[in-house]
Amino acid sequence: MTRTAEIVRTTKETDIRLAIDLDGSGKYNISTGIGFFDHMLEQLSRHSLIDIDLVTKGDLHIDQHHTVEDTGIALGEAVKAALGDKAGIRRYGQAYAPMDETLTRCALDISGRPYTVYKVSVPQQRLGEMDTELFPHVFESFALAAGITLHVENLYGENSHHIIESTFKAVARALRMGIEVDPRLGGAIPSTKGQLG
Repeated sequence: MTRTAEIVRTTKETDIRLAIDLDGSGKYNISTGIGFFDHMLEQLSRHSLIDIDLVTKGDLHIDQHHTVEDTGIALGEAVKAALGDKAGIRRYGQAYAPMDETLTRCALDISGRPYTVYKVSVPQQRLGEMDTELFPHVFESFALAAGITLHVENLYGENSHHIIESTFKAVARALRMGIEVDPRLGGAIPSTKGQLG
């Protein structure tokens, strides 16, 4: 079973080319034009073991909003497409990600019912050239497009870089768990309803 997807998303604001492999090894080739965002998406790939090949060209001369939002949407659409009917997946995932003085947790349900709870405060307004107010939007856009119930909470931390990086790592590790095929399920849909989403 091949769990891959390719997304082409072209609007007046962004042009996105994306390919993913859910059963990869965490290889990535990522370019969004926003250095810190690239770094975080690389963490997502490496720690989820999802191979990501992504090029986003956005209207950065205006601001970063469209680039970040549309990239999150494309990633969510790709995950949803690659999962297909979600037969045999573990569905639920959870992870804690410590990074020095910081600890973040994530719990998610690949349910087909998108919802996001994001409780992460960042002291700085910018990390590198990226506006930190956009990070909630990344996860909301991703969860909505992927059909995932996503809960992310930073339990404590002081350094803004550590807070955001531990957030991406926690989401990555929880996602890795949720998309994994559970051999005990024997290919069954992990729901009493017989379908997810």
